[in-house]
Amino acid sequence: MDLVNHLNDRLLFAVPKKGRLSQQCLELLKGSDIQFNRSNRLDIALCTNLPIALIFLPAADIPRFVGEGRVSLGITGQDQVAEAGISVQEVIDLGFGSCKLQVEVPENGEYEDPRQLIGKTVVTSFTHLSEQYFRKLETETANGETVVDIDGKKPLKTVIKYVGGSVEAACALGIADAVVDLVESGETMRAAGLKAIETIFETSAVLIASQHPTHPDLMDIIVSRIKGVIAAGKYVLCNYNCPRDKLDVVIRITPGRRAPTVSPVEDDGWVAVSSMVEKKKIAEVMDRLQAAGAEDILVFNISNSRV
Repeated sequence: MDLVNHLNDRLLFAVPKKGRLSQQCLELLKGSDIQFNRSNRLDIALCTNLPIALIFLPAADIPRFVGEGRVSLGITGQDQVAEAGISVQEVIDLGFGSCKLQVEVPENGEYEDPRQLIGKTVVTSFTHLSEQYFRKLETETANGETVVDIDGKKPLKTVIKYVGGSVEAACALGIADAVVDLVESGETMRAAGLKAIETIFETSAVLIASQHPTHPDLMDIIVSRIKGVIAAGKYVLCNYNCPRDKLDVVIRITPGRRAPTVSPVEDDGWVAVSSMVEKKKIAEVMDRLQAAGAEDILVFNISNSRV
C-alpha cells in the first residue's frame, strides 16, 4: 500500500476486494466508464481514463478509510457504515446487495423471542450493532427493575462475542446460544439449522464519501455517472403513438421522471410520446396504454443516462 503515498494527484476510490458486493461493484464501475487494469497481486489499480486510483479493501474497512483516511469515495454496505460508527456521507443507495441483519437461533431450540437471550452468549461479526440492540432490549425488558441471574446476585448482561466468519456454525459448535448475522436468501441459515427471530437492521450497498474529499469536481462527475447507470438499470424508454384527444389520459399513465416528450406526427390527429418508465412496471403500463387507445408501443433498454 506504499503506492498510495504517491497518488496525491488522483482521487482515491475504495471498492470491496471480495464478497457479496464485489462483482456488482465492478459492473457499476464498468457502466460508469471507469477503466482500469488490476494486477492479481495488487490492491491498487490506476484508472486509465480518469485521475482515479481504485483501492480494493475488505468491505468492513471501507468506512474507516473513507471517514478517517485519504480515501474520498467508497462502496460498502449500510451495515458496515453503521457498525463502524464513523462519520461519512451516504451519497447514493445503490440498490443492490440487499439483506437483513438478524438474530438467529437453533430451529429446534428453546428460544422463540429475543428477550429469552438476555444473559446468554451471542456470536456475531457485528458486535457494535449487536451490543446496541441487546442493551436496548435489556433496558426495555427490565421495565425499571434490575434483571438478575439465576442466583439472584448480580445483573445479567448478554455476552457478545466476535468471530470474523462462519458465524452460522457457532451454535452447532457450542460457542453460542444464538448468532447475529446477515441473511440474504436464508439458505445458509437454514442449512445450519437456524431460524431468524428478529431483524436488527436492513441494509444494501451504498456509495459513501469523505466529509473532506479531495478532487470534489471529479467526485461530482463520478457520482453523476453512477446515478446515471442506476437510473438506466431501473428504467426503460417507452415510445408510442396516440390520438391527440387521448393525450391527457396516456400522460397520466406515463408521466416520466419529469414529463414525457410529446412530438407531432404527419397525421394531425395523432402525436408521438416518449417517456421513461420503471422497468418493473412496464408490462402493466403497456396494457393500460393499449386500453387507452395508444398504438405502436415500443420499449427500449437504456444503456446509460444522466438524470
